[in-house]
Amino acid sequence: MRGSSLKTIALTLSTFAFLGACTLGGESPVLNPYSAARANQLNVGQSGSGNYLAGRYAQKQRDFRVASRMLEKALQDSPKNARLLRSTFLSKLANGDVASSADIAQKIAGTAVRAPIAKLVVFVEAIDKGDLAGAHTVLAKLPNDGFGGFMKPLLQAWVFAGQGRGDDAIAALEPLKTQSGIRVLYELHAALISDVAGNAGAAAKHYKLAGNNAGRSTLRVVQGFGRHLELGGDTSEALALYQAYLRENPDSLVFQPAMKRLAMGEKPTFLATNAVEGVAEALFNIASTMTRQNSAQLALIYGRLSIYLRPDFALAQMLVAGILESMNRYEDAIIIYQSVKSASPLHWSARLRVAGNLEALERDEEAIKLLSLLTKENPTRPGPLVNLGDLLRSNKRFEESIEVYNRAVDILGDFKKRHWTILYSRGISLERSRKWGRAERDFQRALELNPEQPYVLNYLGYSWVDQGINLDRAREMIERAVELRPNDGYIVDSLGWAFYRLGNFKGAVKQLERAVELRSQDPTINDHLGDAYWRVGRYNEARFQWQRALTLKPEPDQVSAIEGKLLQGLGDPKSAEKDG
Repeated sequence: MRGSSLKTIALTLSTFAFLGACTLGGESPVLNPYSAARANQLNVGQSGSGNYLAGRYAQKQRDFRVASRMLEKALQDSPKNARLLRSTFLSKLANGDVASSADIAQKIAGTAVRAPIAKLVVFVEAIDKGDLAGAHTVLAKLPNDGFGGFMKPLLQAWVFAGQGRGDDAIAALEPLKTQSGIRVLYELHAALISDVAGNAGAAAKHYKLAGNNAGRSTLRVVQGFGRHLELGGDTSEALALYQAYLRENPDSLVFQPAMKRLAMGEKPTFLATNAVEGVAEALFNIASTMTRQNSAQLALIYGRLSIYLRPDFALAQMLVAGILESMNRYEDAIIIYQSVKSASPLHWSARLRVAGNLEALERDEEAIKLLSLLTKENPTRPGPLVNLGDLLRSNKRFEESIEVYNRAVDILGDFKKRHWTILYSRGISLERSRKWGRAERDFQRALELNPEQPYVLNYLGYSWVDQGINLDRAREMIERAVELRPNDGYIVDSLGWAFYRLGNFKGAVKQLERAVELRSQDPTINDHLGDAYWRVGRYNEARFQWQRALTLKPEPDQVSAIEGKLLQGLGDPKSAEKDG
């Protein structure tokens, strides 16, 4: 089979993707009043137990907006229930209701021995109010292991920095120097604090060490060091630093303001200028690290706290929205993406992600309208064109998608290896539009750019098999695709169908049975297995597979063919098979 659904291809194989675990809830309840809670606009709950069940289920589904509302109602009936108190607190925090979670955090922090997240919220509240002494007192109560082992030194350092104690701040960071994987955090924050303290020489040293420990250009290190250089008058070195990052990340828009500053001779501010901004930076950095470690909900909490301290922190907004997107909370993600201010260089990327989330919500027409607007606003950028082409293709508007892909190709000019996907995507639209010659050329060009790309190997190979041409070469290509993606049911189906077309029906049965195991709900794969069963004389099983294929809603042009096979079969099975 050529590949997954057009919708899936559009979501997973866009050339220009932009800024893309543990649960806060406990056991899943037997009852499910959650959907009713949504239906009644969060006013469900005639009893505390009903509210609790609704809230816990919503929490399990990571719908923290509903969870916090329902659990808060349940808490009114059981205000001394410690477990309910913690669940309500965590749901509010994950939903971004930091201010309203602070009172609960005070209660938890006052009674629990550890409660690191509650104490963190109390700390953040103190920092936000400028109460550095109170923040210092809270930190003393945080554990030194686990969470506190990497977070406490960062927070303590910024409390000292806010008090004008630069040397003490750098000393507070010392525990991070020996912790594997976060040495870059030590160097970055030592540099930021040195800048705040006016120690330019130490800041430059730490920025350089941060870059060395990162191993490649890291956005916040480059931004911090670049601003440091600009403020020190080293504008040519700052420009070289930004250009090096852009060579590694050619689609990035984040340095547009920096380039504009340099051109106009304007000066920036430091990346963090006070304790509030420093703590927000630390929380964002930790959230980013936890995202990479698949601790999504903890990352969400730290990201929310970062935004609470610094509401216009666009990178943190993009991070939080991305986490919500990964949790399939598309509506919530859209709200955060839309909060990125129009003045931010990330505003463009945020709107691209809004379009992606609209598509995930099956609001395709809205997504198409937004992408069309983005292509008009900046017709020189290929990203929105590629995304628009993918979305049109997923809606089977193949001719329109070809036109859009053509415009993107014209903008790109010279192709790089990463551009194989646009040729692959346009090839699919061309093939579906019965323009096989042009489609074949696109697939072959995509393989020239990326010879080991399994999806292209599979699609071209399957197309050849389906047309009965280049069968031996097609089989070799599909076999290689299976080696690269052994658990992809669509690709395994292609190999089975190649064996079928080559007359190796026993081999076809073996591969197609495995394909059905991997993709049991696909009508075409079940239909193929029915054909193979018939050819080896397994007539009842063949009819069963064809009947199943019909129940799985195949494409309209497949229905009559399958119904015909159910009535008449495929004739006598071939007695001899090719070796294949």
